[in-house]
Formats: sequence, C-alpha cells, structure tokens
Amino acid sequence: MPPADGTVTRRRGGKYGFAPYGFLLPGFAVYALFLLYPLGRSVQISLYDWDGLSLATFVGLANYVDVFTDAQLRAAFEHALVLIFFFAVLPLGLGLVLAAVLTRGQVRGLAFFRTIVFLPQVIAMVVVAVAWRQIYAPDGTLNTFLRWLGLESWTRTWLGDFTLTLPAVGLIGTWVCTGLVTVLLMAGMSRVPGELYEAATLDGAGAVRRFFAVTLPSVRAEIVVALTLTIIAALKTFDLIYVTTSGGPGSTTTVPSFEVYRRAFQLGEVGSATAVAVVLTVLIFVINVGVNRIGERER
Repeated sequence: MPPADGTVTRRRGGKYGFAPYGFLLPGFAVYALFLLYPLGRSVQISLYDWDGLSLATFVGLANYVDVFTDAQLRAAFEHALVLIFFFAVLPLGLGLVLAAVLTRGQVRGLAFFRTIVFLPQVIAMVVVAVAWRQIYAPDGTLNTFLRWLGLESWTRTWLGDFTLTLPAVGLIGTWVCTGLVTVLLMAGMSRVPGELYEAATLDGAGAVRRFFAVTLPSVRAEIVVALTLTIIAALKTFDLIYVTTSGGPGSTTTVPSFEVYRRAFQLGEVGSATAVAVVLTVLIFVINVGVNRIGERER
C-alpha cells in the first residue's frame, strides 16, 4: 500500500518505494537555478572590488561598510523609506475609504470604476513617469491649473525643487498603487457576510463603528497582501526615479535601486553596487516578514 503522504515512486514489478519529497525536486531545482544561485553569486561579487571588466580584488566586507557609512547611500535608503509612506501607507488609507464607500454604497457602474482605478497598474511605469513629468513641468498641466485658479505663487518647478521633488515623485506612486489596494480591499469586503453588519446596526453601531468593528478585521489578510506588494514596489522603484529626476536635483531623490544602476554602469563599481543590492534585498525581506508577522498576530 502506498504511504498516505503520496511521496512514492513506482518500482519494477508494481511495488511502491519511498521517495520523500521527490515531487518537490524539479520545482526546487528551478527555484535554485533562477533565484538562489544568482543571489549567492551576488553575495560573492559584493565581497570584491570589481569594475566588471578587469580582475577583481577581494575586499571582504568593505563594500558593506561603505553602504552604512557613505552619506549618499544612507540618504538613498532614507528616501526609499519615505517612499513607503507614499506607495504603501497613503494608498492603504485611501483604499480603505474608497473600498468601504463603494462596497457598502451600492454604486452604479462598479465594474467600470474598478477598471478605471486599476488602470495605472497595467500601464508601464516608464509611460506613467513620462506623463507625470509633463504634468509637473514648469509649463505643464499642474502649474497651468494653479495659474487658472489664481494661485500663481503656488507654482513650482516641481521636479527641480530640493524640498518638494521627493514628495512629488511619491505622489505618483500613490496614484499608481491606490487602485491596486482599492481593488484588493473591495474583493475582501465583498466577502463579508451582511449579517455581521445587520447585527452591528442592531447593537446601535454607526457607519464608522461598523467599519472598525466589522470591515477592518475582516480584510486583514487583504491589507497584509496590499502592504507587501506596495512596500516592495516602493523599495525597488527605479524606472520612475530614472525617468522623472535621475536622482536629482542633486541627490535628493536617489534611491537604492538607482544607486545600484549608477554605481554599476556609470561609475564601474560593480562590487559596491552588488552590496547595495544585497542590503536592499535583505531590507525588503525583513520589512515584509515583519508586516506578515503583525498581520498573523492580529488575526
């Protein structure tokens, strides 16, 4: 009789033999080939001073020390953490409100609205960046609209202002991610039994209290998924920065992914660039493990 866990192989003569986890080997081989090996190779390269062409020189952990001591690299990671607010936290707040209103409000054309809010997700980020660069231009849509309202003093060179450029770029991320978060939350809210809302209403709960007592606890899984996706998007963003600001003005919008590109392909510091990439990978992993742990604890 074959074992209950299904991990068996058929021998000659019709007899069964044990092959523990044998069915996982093909998948693990692909995983190791395309993820684990490149990751291990990246860690190896990060231990060398190498320009990508000549012989590499072993420097140990010097590249990692540089990541934590170089002011520009530290600033790049700080900028990435700021972008988490615009890519993840702000879209989550907006998405919760929009999803709750649309799900409980019986809005007509809900499917059409879902498509519209999700549309930024299917547009290439390069196209999004080019479009918003035109909006933020000195004679672009935003400044033209402000002048039309009589707010001439509010006009800015939005992508050239040392203070406002990073928030301006972050708001593009908010526009892109809000639709994804809203659709995810709407899917979760649509599965909440109506009886829970009826019971809360009979207990005297108003709309706000029903939201916090019924809706919010019911979509914790969707919130964790949304935060995971948007935090990854915030930390690994490159094309948006490259097209809109190229890390400028100065280095006010440089982020780790852009530093990887700049050091590897412009400065010829492949070892240093790989160290930045490895640290960024670890940071993404740690933050998302924390988000998932908090989500599991709250269930």
